[in-house]
Amino acid sequence: MARRLSSLAIALGCAALPLAAHAEEGEKRPRQVTVTPYIEAAQVLTAELSPGNDVVTYSRIAAGVDAQVSGRNTAGAISLRYERRIGWEKDSPDGDLISGIARVGVGLIPQTLTLEAGGIAARTRVEGNGASILSPIVDNAGKTNIYGVYAGPSLHTGMGDLEVEGHYRIGYTKVEEPDALVTAPGAEPVDVFDESVVQNAQLRVGARPNTLLPVGVGVGAGWYREDINNLDQRVDDRHIRADVTVPVSPSLALIGGVGYEDVKISSRDAVLDGQGKPVVGADGRYVTDKSSPRQIAYQTDGLIWDAGVLWRPSRRTSLEAHVGRRYGSMSYYGSLSYQPSSRSSFNVGVYDTVSGFGGQLNNALANLPTEFEALRNPISGDITGCVDSLDKGACLGSVLSAVRSSTFRSRGVAATYAKRFGRWQAGIGAGYDNRKFIAADNTVLADVNGKADETVWLAAYLNGRLGDSSSVSTNIYASWFDSDFELAGGSTGFGASAAYYRSITQHLSATAAVSIDGVNRASSTLDDTLSAAALLGMRYSF
Repeated sequence: MARRLSSLAIALGCAALPLAAHAEEGEKRPRQVTVTPYIEAAQVLTAELSPGNDVVTYSRIAAGVDAQVSGRNTAGAISLRYERRIGWEKDSPDGDLISGIARVGVGLIPQTLTLEAGGIAARTRVEGNGASILSPIVDNAGKTNIYGVYAGPSLHTGMGDLEVEGHYRIGYTKVEEPDALVTAPGAEPVDVFDESVVQNAQLRVGARPNTLLPVGVGVGAGWYREDINNLDQRVDDRHIRADVTVPVSPSLALIGGVGYEDVKISSRDAVLDGQGKPVVGADGRYVTDKSSPRQIAYQTDGLIWDAGVLWRPSRRTSLEAHVGRRYGSMSYYGSLSYQPSSRSSFNVGVYDTVSGFGGQLNNALANLPTEFEALRNPISGDITGCVDSLDKGACLGSVLSAVRSSTFRSRGVAATYAKRFGRWQAGIGAGYDNRKFIAADNTVLADVNGKADETVWLAAYLNGRLGDSSSVSTNIYASWFDSDFELAGGSTGFGASAAYYRSITQHLSATAAVSIDGVNRASSTLDDTLSAAALLGMRYSF
């Protein structure tokens, strides 16, 4: 879905590229820039409630900046934070942490050429079954940091009766070496993703209905390439496609397309020791045998097609639904966007893609809105799974729910609802994701091929002001993870937090917060965990 340029523009005369649309909307409002740097200090107490009963305290000092830009040709938001944790006891957390999320679009040529970029830095805890849980409040085994960034231009212009749309993105993703993972006895260790470079290019030329022909027509091409460091895995996907759009009414159109696609996924094997066992490096990942031949894990080429409906009865409602054949089997994708008022929105997305972990993360960053407020865990300081925004793409959903290195076909659905009422903001997101892994025979990953991980996730928040000098924020999350991998088992991660903020002066405020999170594991050989934390702190905003 993310690698195809929508034909909604041809059918209904609206901008197909998100940032082009933002640029048009931006010209109707004055330029607004809000930049809020801050420093803060806090004391944190954490208590392990299960399976142990340890209680530790630590201090933290932090500096960060939250910024939003909304103007004629520029829109973006960024939240960046550096934190230093100082432990006062032997088992207390100690060290540095960088976290943040950003999405920016800059109109280099108004309504024609836009440069977009985005990034994320997040901390997660990797479970022994491959599941990943965002912003843990306790530094348990398996914690690691995830970084992702992308940038590229988007084009939307005209040549007479023709419209030209295109984009190019290049992105990089890195997962740091996690601490020792707790796995069930006899279970294979998780092959954790290391790093990848992703490139994605699209170009489409088309005409609207009743210009060249009574129907809309277009032709386009796309290329997707992901190079994964683990075992030199590579995804190479190229396609060309022609489409036709048939208007049924001013708000409804039918669309069909046919084309050709060539998809190839390949990798190398791991270095084997004298006993024929794969060698694992110091970072806990397989050592790639650079001299081994490249093995084909998946390859398909031939006819692709899809048919669908596009419906836009008003500027507040848009529906796009497609069914077709791609990746050698049936494929379904689409989206629904509904804004009953200027202060509420409901969005649904159905997707079907082939990529690695880095490709999926870069795609999620590109789909983030350019106007949002970052939501952070008040105890850990980390970003949560959603941002506060009335635009689509406000939740990362299942993207960070698992960090296996193998490439996969990901199919699922995600839905979000956001509402603003008075001084309050609320939002909820939920979704389902199925990752079916793809690996080459006669390699160390051969047993991975055809197995799947499933995730159901939920995230919600409620923030608001109690008065002129006080406010509160609350967050909850839950994720249910299941895996086909032998002895991996399922797990349920959950958590909740609440914070109270009190202004002391114009720039100085105090914070009190509590949170709880835990993991319930299906394996009887692994303990469930439950932890709680409390914080008292001060923040000075410049």
